[in-house]
Amino acid sequence: MDEFRIPSEIPEEEWPPPSAFIEEAGACVKEAEDKGIVLRTMGGLAIYLHSQEYKQLWENLERLGKKIFTDIDFVSYGKFRGQLLEFFKNRGFTINQRMLYYYGKKRHIYYGEKIPMVEIFFDKLEMNHTVDFKNRLEADYPTIPPAELLLQKIQMVRMNEKDIKDAIILIRAHELGKEDEEKINQVSIGASLLSDWGFYYTATTNLQKVKNSLSNYNALGEEDIRVVGGRINELLSYLEEEPKSIRWKSRALLGTKRKWYSEVDEWDVINSPN
Repeated sequence: MDEFRIPSEIPEEEWPPPSAFIEEAGACVKEAEDKGIVLRTMGGLAIYLHSQEYKQLWENLERLGKKIFTDIDFVSYGKFRGQLLEFFKNRGFTINQRMLYYYGKKRHIYYGEKIPMVEIFFDKLEMNHTVDFKNRLEADYPTIPPAELLLQKIQMVRMNEKDIKDAIILIRAHELGKEDEEKINQVSIGASLLSDWGFYYTATTNLQKVKNSLSNYNALGEEDIRVVGGRINELLSYLEEEPKSIRWKSRALLGTKRKWYSEVDEWDVINSPN
């Protein structure tokens, strides 16, 4: 492949089926584990994998039309950067050198014949807000835990419909709790939001946005709307009632008079984790 093309530049007739993304993601995580590398799937594909009992509802929401998945998003620890360069080369991928120059410490972007693009984030997801994966990747397999899957979606200041649908499915498929196994860990979400007013504001605004959107989708039944809405209310109540840090309270006094989020560059906007 002579030229790097972002997913939006590839015509539908060349697009691989969803099964190709699912198979490659699973194979990568498994092979990495065999080599002692911690690698986890994130983004919409991870939500799909973690919500299989609601696969039909996920499909009925028509998340992305024909291009159900646009790439595979992974996260790993920075100590594995060098090993992953060789790992993905051996799997037939080529790293984008321009992106490696600009982003190499934080993320790697690969492209290939079978899967158009693979992206790996290291240690943190730094976009409008920061999701820290320190000591969290081992809490689930083959994806990041549901709490971080939700944080990834609700950290975006401009949350789009695709991300709203992903959040709906994730919340429908997982109860709230204080542990990670098949639950959205409220404690983990609180660890990110209760010391950072800006992230808290964006996340709670987006949760309310998701709740308000539920009646817009014919694919959702009355029970779906009741359960998702109830779980969002439960999470919002938990976050409101939990004690906040002094830093959080000080920043809250300024509110939105001062910018509360980080800007993302053009590449981040084009290629935010799916």
